[in-house]
Amino acid sequence: MLTIICSVLLSGLTALGVVKASTPDTPQQITTTSYAMDGSAYRTVNLAQDNYPDFTYAAESSVDAVVFVKVTVKSQAQQYFNDPFFRFFFGDQQPQEREQQGSGSGVIIRQDGYIVTNNHVVQGASKIEVTLNNNKTYEASVVGTDPATDVALIKIEADGLPIVPMADSDKLRLGEWVLAIGSPLGEQLRGTITAGIVSAKGRSMPNTTGEFKIESFIQTDAAVNPGNSGGALVNKAGELVGINTAIVSQTGAYSGYSFAVPSNIVKKIVGDLIDFGSVKRAKLGVAMSPITEKTASEMKLSSLEGVYINEVTKGGAADRAGVKEGDVLVAIDSTTIKSPSALQEKVNSFHPGDKAKLHIVRDGKAKVLDVEFQGTTQATGTVTEDGATAFYGGTIKEADKGKLEKLGVKRGVEIVSAGEGKLAQAGATDGFVILYVNDQPVSKPRDVVDIAYRSKRAVFIEGVDANGKAGYFGFAKEE
Repeated sequence: MLTIICSVLLSGLTALGVVKASTPDTPQQITTTSYAMDGSAYRTVNLAQDNYPDFTYAAESSVDAVVFVKVTVKSQAQQYFNDPFFRFFFGDQQPQEREQQGSGSGVIIRQDGYIVTNNHVVQGASKIEVTLNNNKTYEASVVGTDPATDVALIKIEADGLPIVPMADSDKLRLGEWVLAIGSPLGEQLRGTITAGIVSAKGRSMPNTTGEFKIESFIQTDAAVNPGNSGGALVNKAGELVGINTAIVSQTGAYSGYSFAVPSNIVKKIVGDLIDFGSVKRAKLGVAMSPITEKTASEMKLSSLEGVYINEVTKGGAADRAGVKEGDVLVAIDSTTIKSPSALQEKVNSFHPGDKAKLHIVRDGKAKVLDVEFQGTTQATGTVTEDGATAFYGGTIKEADKGKLEKLGVKRGVEIVSAGEGKLAQAGATDGFVILYVNDQPVSKPRDVVDIAYRSKRAVFIEGVDANGKAGYFGFAKEE
């Protein structure tokens, strides 16, 4: 069985073939205009065969904007410190910090120092250094991360930097040439360029961690190795079509395939991180599955495209739009939906409050429904339709007497869902019963919300998990 490696290695870039002039004596003028993140025209490129007979333009115009990212992660050697036998002989010693180093790649997307890379490249980093292609090194800070798409945005204090403008990744075609640019195997191979084709679109990979993921990868056969993560996948015009993220390998080294996050997803994520400091993710509120031949036959569908709606979340955007269990969603606006991953990618391009048209098939008849997308989380303190209270990306409710008796406590507030926000990131789990917030006892959701609201800097939570084991976690409040 193939092993999926989503680490400092995933990436693949390919160079796109140059368009051939229709008449040898009269070179065809085929131009494309690239745009920067702020929407301004960055450059206009003539892709005529006579001017760019190979991949030299794409490579030379992009390589200076792809950087080497070096990270330092501090970890504590706690392997033996919780062992009672170790503590009996050596006492309650403090764990010693260790420094581990890793590396990856990044792509400059704005001239004032904004660089996109993978979340897994910078996750947990205590120090980040960025080395440009001209050998200048800068210390970088994290602007924001999005684990669901494995995208992160970092920044260095510099200006007038070269960039890779973003292309519309939806326009990529199967078989199109692309280039992968990054630093495979470390700094010694910085700025390495490999070529391949777009092997597939809309790929997803098995998720064995249970974490929420949005995956609709571009698959290429450009050669990539550990260190390529966060590097650029560019087209023949030297435009960014993806961020190299993962490979499929039995050995941990390149074995023929690589995967990149499409630039349209990247653009939306980094735009949110710059504008809001966090990702504003839209939610449709459905559970879905691919269309099988059996489903298509039973529902008299003309093709296997679309997704079958298994469940509709009560009160969610789809429910309010009139979507029902058993419907087949075939398109959103003018975008055809061919698979669950394609639906994820399309919904992820919207913000909460955006409106769209859902094209569905119900009982053999086509229908168009108007939908307004909701957010993935509600504001802290909001009471949801099921009576729970929103709290930093999750939901909480007063713990029932039966659960309190089982856990041996008299009062508390249960975490119904840790969600995907700050609460979950702090280490909260579903079923955890909150007993204290900032050393103050709580018995109702309002107690938790009010104490957290009054806190100036941080929220510290103590309680017991679903098995009765004591635990605690905390998080800093946003300024």
